[in-house]
Amino acid sequence: MRFPGGGMAANHPRPRFRLTATVLDTPDPHGLADFYRRLLGWEIESDEPEWVTLRPPGGGAGLSFQTERAYVRPAWPAGPGDPQMMMHLDIEVDDLAAAGAHAAAAGATLADFQPQDDVRVYLDPDGHPFCLWIR
Repeated sequence: MRFPGGGMAANHPRPRFRLTATVLDTPDPHGLADFYRRLLGWEIESDEPEWVTLRPPGGGAGLSFQTERAYVRPAWPAGPGDPQMMMHLDIEVDDLAAAGAHAAAAGATLADFQPQDDVRVYLDPDGHPFCLWIR
Protein backbone atom coordinates (compact mmCIF):
# COMPACT_ATOMS: atom_id res chain seq x y z
CA MET A 1 0.00 0.00 0.00
CA ARG A 2 1.34 3.42 -0.95
CA PHE A 3 0.63 6.52 1.07
CA PRO A 4 -0.06 9.84 -0.66
CA GLY A 5 3.36 11.41 -1.14
CA GLY A 6 5.07 8.14 -2.00
CA GLY A 7 5.73 6.48 1.37
CA MET A 8 5.29 2.75 2.01
CA ALA A 9 2.83 1.31 4.50
CA ALA A 10 4.41 -0.06 7.67
CA ASN A 11 3.25 -3.60 6.83
CA HIS A 12 5.09 -3.48 3.47
CA PRO A 13 8.73 -2.63 4.11
CA ARG A 14 10.84 -1.36 1.27
CA PRO A 15 12.59 -4.20 -0.56
CA ARG A 16 16.39 -4.35 -0.47
CA PHE A 17 18.10 -2.27 -3.17
CA ARG A 18 21.80 -2.40 -4.01
CA LEU A 19 23.33 -0.30 -6.76
CA THR A 20 25.61 -2.63 -8.73
CA ALA A 21 26.77 -0.45 -11.62
CA THR A 22 26.32 2.69 -13.65
CA VAL A 23 25.91 1.84 -17.34
CA LEU A 24 27.29 4.00 -20.15
CA ASP A 25 26.03 3.63 -23.71
CA THR A 26 28.76 3.48 -26.34
CA PRO A 27 29.34 2.29 -29.89
CA ASP A 28 32.42 0.41 -28.58
CA PRO A 29 31.98 -1.11 -25.09
CA HIS A 30 35.42 -2.76 -25.10
CA GLY A 31 37.21 0.44 -26.11
CA LEU A 32 35.41 2.59 -23.54
CA ALA A 33 35.88 -0.03 -20.81
CA ASP A 34 39.60 -0.07 -21.61
CA PHE A 35 39.74 3.72 -21.19
CA TYR A 36 38.09 3.56 -17.75
CA ARG A 37 40.26 0.56 -16.80
CA ARG A 38 43.35 2.69 -17.49
CA LEU A 39 41.85 5.75 -15.78
CA LEU A 40 40.60 4.07 -12.60
CA GLY A 41 42.80 0.98 -12.37
CA TRP A 42 39.74 -1.27 -12.08
CA GLU A 43 39.58 -4.80 -13.42
CA ILE A 44 37.22 -6.35 -15.94
CA GLU A 45 34.58 -8.51 -14.25
CA SER A 46 32.36 -9.32 -17.22
CA ASP A 47 33.38 -9.25 -20.88
CA GLU A 48 30.74 -10.06 -23.47
CA PRO A 49 30.46 -8.99 -27.12
CA GLU A 50 28.14 -6.05 -26.34
CA TRP A 51 28.66 -5.58 -22.57
CA VAL A 52 31.68 -5.04 -20.33
CA THR A 53 31.68 -4.45 -16.56
CA LEU A 54 34.55 -3.07 -14.48
CA ARG A 55 34.72 -3.40 -10.69
CA PRO A 56 36.87 -1.56 -8.17
CA PRO A 57 39.34 -3.54 -6.06
CA GLY A 58 37.59 -4.69 -2.91
CA GLY A 59 34.13 -4.69 -4.51
CA GLY A 60 31.40 -2.11 -4.71
CA ALA A 61 29.38 -0.61 -7.52
CA GLY A 62 31.11 -0.78 -10.88
CA LEU A 63 30.86 0.70 -14.34
CA SER A 64 29.31 -1.16 -17.24
CA PHE A 65 29.44 -0.35 -20.92
CA GLN A 66 26.79 -1.47 -23.40
CA THR A 67 26.64 -1.27 -27.16
CA GLU A 68 24.37 1.45 -28.48
CA ARG A 69 24.45 1.48 -32.26
CA ALA A 70 22.52 4.76 -32.47
CA TYR A 71 24.81 6.50 -29.93
CA VAL A 72 25.04 10.27 -30.31
CA ARG A 73 27.95 12.03 -28.63
CA PRO A 74 26.67 14.58 -26.06
CA ALA A 75 27.70 18.24 -26.20
CA TRP A 76 29.33 19.85 -23.15
CA PRO A 77 28.03 22.30 -22.31
CA ALA A 78 24.93 21.66 -24.37
CA GLY A 79 23.17 24.51 -26.10
CA PRO A 80 19.67 24.61 -27.56
CA GLY A 81 19.16 21.62 -29.83
CA ASP A 82 22.45 19.94 -28.83
CA PRO A 83 22.51 16.32 -27.62
CA GLN A 84 22.30 16.51 -23.83
CA MET A 85 24.42 14.49 -21.46
CA MET A 86 22.19 12.17 -19.46
CA MET A 87 24.56 11.79 -16.53
CA HIS A 88 28.18 12.30 -15.57
CA LEU A 89 30.65 10.73 -13.17
CA ASP A 90 32.18 12.64 -10.24
CA ILE A 91 35.60 11.26 -9.31
CA GLU A 92 37.29 12.63 -6.20
CA VAL A 93 41.08 12.97 -6.48
CA ASP A 94 43.87 14.09 -4.16
CA ASP A 95 45.83 16.12 -6.72
CA LEU A 96 43.84 17.79 -9.50
CA ALA A 97 46.82 18.50 -11.76
CA ALA A 98 48.28 14.98 -11.46
CA ALA A 99 44.86 13.36 -11.93
CA GLY A 100 44.21 15.54 -14.98
CA ALA A 101 47.54 14.55 -16.53
CA HIS A 102 46.72 10.88 -15.85
CA ALA A 103 43.25 11.28 -17.41
CA ALA A 104 44.73 12.91 -20.52
CA ALA A 105 47.35 10.15 -20.81
CA ALA A 106 44.55 7.55 -20.58
CA GLY A 107 42.75 9.24 -23.50
CA ALA A 108 40.48 11.89 -21.94
CA THR A 109 40.11 15.40 -23.33
CA LEU A 110 39.91 18.47 -21.11
CA ALA A 111 36.59 20.20 -21.81
CA ASP A 112 36.76 23.77 -23.07
CA PHE A 113 34.23 24.93 -20.45
CA GLN A 114 35.32 24.65 -16.81
CA PRO A 115 32.62 25.72 -14.32
CA GLN A 116 34.65 25.70 -11.06
CA ASP A 117 38.24 26.17 -9.84
CA ASP A 118 38.31 22.94 -7.80
CA VAL A 119 36.75 20.77 -10.53
CA ARG A 120 38.06 19.77 -13.96
CA VAL A 121 35.60 18.50 -16.54
CA TYR A 122 37.01 15.94 -18.95
CA LEU A 123 35.40 14.02 -21.80
CA ASP A 124 35.98 10.32 -22.24
CA PRO A 125 36.70 9.01 -25.77
CA ASP A 126 32.95 8.82 -26.52
CA GLY A 127 32.25 12.32 -25.18
CA HIS A 128 30.71 11.41 -21.80
CA PRO A 129 31.68 14.20 -19.37
CA PHE A 130 33.26 13.27 -16.06
CA CYS A 131 34.47 15.55 -13.29
CA LEU A 132 37.69 15.25 -11.36
CA TRP A 133 37.36 17.19 -8.13
CA ILE A 134 39.15 17.82 -4.85
CA ARG A 135 37.44 18.14 -1.51
